[in-house]
Amino acid sequence: MVQDRRAVTIEVHSLKHDGEELFLVGFLEVDLHHQGVDIAVARASGSVQPSSDDHARMAELERELQTTRTELRAAIHNLELSGEEQKAVNEEALSVNEEFQSTNEELLTSKEELQSLNEELTALNSQLQETLDRQRTTSNDLQNVLYSTDVATLFLDFDLHIRFFTPATKALFNVIPGDVGRPLSDLHSLARDTELAIDAHAVLKDLQPFEREIQTDDDTWFIRRILPYRNHESRVEGVVITFTDISDRKRIRKALEQAKLEAERANRAKSRFLAAASHDLRQPLQTIAFVQGLLARTVQGDKAQNLVKRLDDTSHAMSGMLNALLDINQIEAGVVRAEIISYPLNDLFDRLREEFAYHAEAKALGLRIVPCGQTIHTDPRLLEQMIRNLLTNAIKYTRSGKVLMGCRRRAGSLSIEIWDTGIGIPDAELQTIFEEYHQLDNAARERSRGLGLGLAIVQRLVALLDYKVNVRSKLGKGSVFAIEIALPADGVDAGKTAVQDAEKPSVPTAMASKDCSILVVEDDPDVRELLALLLEAEGYQVTTAFDGFEAQALVQKGTLKPDLVIADYNLPNGMDGLQVAARLRRASTLPIPVIILTGDISTSTLTEIARSDCVHLSKPVKLKKMMAVVETLLAAPPRAVANLVAKPIPATPDGTSDTVYVVDDDQNICDTMCALLDDNGYATASFSTCEAFLSAYHAGSGGCLLIDTYLPGMNGFTLLQHLNDANDPLPAIMITGNSDVPMAVQAMKAGAVDFIEKPISPSDLLASITRALEQSRDVSKAAQWRAEAQSHVAGLTVRQKQIMGLVLAGHPSKNIAADLGISQRTVENHRNAIMTRTGCKSLPALARLSLAATTQIEREKPA
Repeated sequence: MVQDRRAVTIEVHSLKHDGEELFLVGFLEVDLHHQGVDIAVARASGSVQPSSDDHARMAELERELQTTRTELRAAIHNLELSGEEQKAVNEEALSVNEEFQSTNEELLTSKEELQSLNEELTALNSQLQETLDRQRTTSNDLQNVLYSTDVATLFLDFDLHIRFFTPATKALFNVIPGDVGRPLSDLHSLARDTELAIDAHAVLKDLQPFEREIQTDDDTWFIRRILPYRNHESRVEGVVITFTDISDRKRIRKALEQAKLEAERANRAKSRFLAAASHDLRQPLQTIAFVQGLLARTVQGDKAQNLVKRLDDTSHAMSGMLNALLDINQIEAGVVRAEIISYPLNDLFDRLREEFAYHAEAKALGLRIVPCGQTIHTDPRLLEQMIRNLLTNAIKYTRSGKVLMGCRRRAGSLSIEIWDTGIGIPDAELQTIFEEYHQLDNAARERSRGLGLGLAIVQRLVALLDYKVNVRSKLGKGSVFAIEIALPADGVDAGKTAVQDAEKPSVPTAMASKDCSILVVEDDPDVRELLALLLEAEGYQVTTAFDGFEAQALVQKGTLKPDLVIADYNLPNGMDGLQVAARLRRASTLPIPVIILTGDISTSTLTEIARSDCVHLSKPVKLKKMMAVVETLLAAPPRAVANLVAKPIPATPDGTSDTVYVVDDDQNICDTMCALLDDNGYATASFSTCEAFLSAYHAGSGGCLLIDTYLPGMNGFTLLQHLNDANDPLPAIMITGNSDVPMAVQAMKAGAVDFIEKPISPSDLLASITRALEQSRDVSKAAQWRAEAQSHVAGLTVRQKQIMGLVLAGHPSKNIAADLGISQRTVENHRNAIMTRTGCKSLPALARLSLAATTQIEREKPA
């Protein structure tokens, strides 16, 4: 087989093209087979004769050719192997390329995700930076607040190690920034505060805030407050202690207390001045009143009678001024107390209609008082004074026309309205008319127009009774004053009815005997002589005395047994009218009625007169009124002490008794109580005076004592003190008509086991007697009651105990709030909590519990 062999001949030629020298390379393909044939032919033909060199060369060439062929085949084989490897490599490269492509796509996706995440992180970082800036600002604000308030503040951890403090803390502790982390006990306090660590531990234990007032050595006062420090999860991690400088508050409070004392002293001085001025002015007015009464009976002729009437009008005007001063002084001093009863209004309306008809007729005015059948809960005396003042004003400021009074019932209330056609009130003065000494249309201050206290008294009495007073008016047309009274939802209790005022006695049921003996004790000779003349003119036997000692001497000698004593309150030589009354009553077997004449308007005097069972008449008193009171007292049947003493006291076989002793000067109350107790199985004995009770009572007899607070002669407090001094265990229950907490405390300190307010319900009275008898018989029950009381009081907080003490001392909530530096609402909340925790329903009950707890504590003290 002849292989196709070809060769390539390369020819290179130089040439120029476009001025550039180039090389033309030609590749000429030569067929080696034809060329060999030509050579062989040539050799065969003999044209070419190979030489030996040629043969050698040919052999060599053939060997080289064979070698070349062998190498070529090997190269072709290697080339084929390399092609296959290259193919495999290409396939692998293609696979890797595909993998790289996939990885690149994944990288692109990751890049996009990373870019998105980077954007989110950038936004989050911005938000975090903003939050950090706000927190930094808040932290700076809080720090500036803490620093600017100048309040020393300590932050302690649970182990009482310092976490933070404000610069103001350096005023109380020697502290530096390096002390953060140190225990509180390492700090030296500049204040007298040895209880700080104890209080802090207590707050960590109880989780309740605690405060205490502390004082530094330089007399600076701080209020130290400790509160739990809570984290965002409300877990307690320590305490926060603040020290607030209250030195200025202390100084202000001290100044206020001093100012209060000064105001009280000024008020007492004012009261003394008014009392003295009133007394000094009333003395000559009383003389004038008596002279006018005598002249009215003796003078003849119209001209003389007109002069006497003018004298009466002048005396009446001055008396009205002094009475207004008396009323406003009593109300401001708090001596006026409301005694609420069920009262038919028409009784008052009838009396006012009769009284004011003359005044309206004198001014040619029409007066109409519409009857009212409503019965209300009120104090008749105070309500009458309010309506009387409004009617007086209506007639005073009405020149012509009419005055109308009547009632209108509205939802849940009753309105008592007084209409007039008077001068009217400007809109700007509808409120100022209730101010003291404010008067309309009286710039010259005419004495006949009064002092301008009438409406001021009305407003104060309205507030006292919790009513409302309204006024509406048209200038030149008239005015309408209305007193709004709330009506009870369940109707009116008719169990207690109204009584007449002691100073306006009803017509006596029996005529006074003209043979009665009257003792007049008066140091003013004019008043004494005129009063004696007037009484003698009425047919009475009159004896006069200059002072109490002269009167006492007359009675002790047996030359005089007066049926009535008329005494001035302010008597010389150290014995006043009340002391005279008490001594004369003790010297007599019968309770002598006593009239006290006085111009003294001080609250203490009026209170003492009320306690002494004496009739009080303020100077100047009119002759007609004086005679009406005298006739009423002399016509009343005397209450014989001897009869009360002679009443036997029932006793049990063992010598003790369950007798309930009722001591009250009101015979109706004595009879009612005794009837109630008799029906419930109790033996009773009643007395009108403490002296009568002591003369019949034997120590150790047992039983229970019901005693009124105010009695003629020896009062209830004195009797309790007498029994207490004698170590007599007789349980006593004090009865009073006033809801007076200090009086309740005073009564129980004097030895009373209970304190009851009038009107008394039968169930409350029987329960109180049962409790008193059980405690007197069973010592263990009394001890149990005291222990329970102590437990109730111990359950109160420190603040509640403090407020309870002030309440029982008689301080109102408004004053307590001012004294303690808290709001009145907070005081009321504490008072409600005190009543709830102790289970008391009234302030006297709270006083009883507090005193029992105090007694138990005193008993538990070591001797």
